[in-house]
Amino acid sequence: MKKKMLLQPMLAACLVLMTAGMAFAGAWTQEKGKSYHRAAANYYYADEEYDADGDSRTMPFNGEFTDFNLNYYLEYGVFDELTVIGSVYYKMIEREDDYFKYETDGMGDVDLGLRYRLHNSDIGIFSVQGLVKIPELYDEDDALPLGNGQYDYEVRLLYGRSLWPAIPGYMNLEAGYRWRAKAPSDEFRYLVEIGSEFGKNFYGRAKLDALMSMDNADNVTDDFGNPTSTLEYDLAKLDLTLGYHITTQWGLELGYTPAVWGENTAKGATWTFAVSFQPDK
Repeated sequence: MKKKMLLQPMLAACLVLMTAGMAFAGAWTQEKGKSYHRAAANYYYADEEYDADGDSRTMPFNGEFTDFNLNYYLEYGVFDELTVIGSVYYKMIEREDDYFKYETDGMGDVDLGLRYRLHNSDIGIFSVQGLVKIPELYDEDDALPLGNGQYDYEVRLLYGRSLWPAIPGYMNLEAGYRWRAKAPSDEFRYLVEIGSEFGKNFYGRAKLDALMSMDNADNVTDDFGNPTSTLEYDLAKLDLTLGYHITTQWGLELGYTPAVWGENTAKGATWTFAVSFQPDK
């Protein structure tokens, strides 16, 4: 039922925004030998959750969940058409209610991927991306695990286009399928993004980033565990970011990412502060 509300956050993503020139934009690849680096501090908080019908409610027993994490993201151009992608997290998570309190910290999942540019012309850029999520740096049997402990494999199609000369910005569309090993359900993922420069130094972007479960999990939820990493769930987030060019190579970003709808998962929001660096620019 809540999936029918999709058009509202999509329109919001297109209207609220405006998004980044310096930021890495989905379909584009790095030139050979060039790279993009982004270090981010993220704080996520939730005291509500989505039930199986997509309705929000407070977590049982006055529950709260927090996730403070540090993330490093890298893109490197092997060839003009081929970019290597890497992402790693250090996480500190906590879940507390009237009866229990669990805390876990350590390295989270690692993402490794390749993006290949298929076509580049006046109509835009088309790319394909493959990614694997590696869960080897933490214990999935912790009372509050840092992830669900299984490998994910994803294939994604991407389309990007400059919006010049109408506005100094771009748009980006993505759609992909993620195969999740063991018990969790597979996922269909999609993203709608628009970005723009605001004068000489400021830029912004807005993304609707969503996933829908394929409803093929062995079970719907974990017994307790991490409320943001259940076995079968839907979730859409609206990612709003404002950035500032310190120099042509360095940038600062402030982001706010609330959940806008979901099923069988936590309902929270993330605040992000990030530093980006493009040494070859």
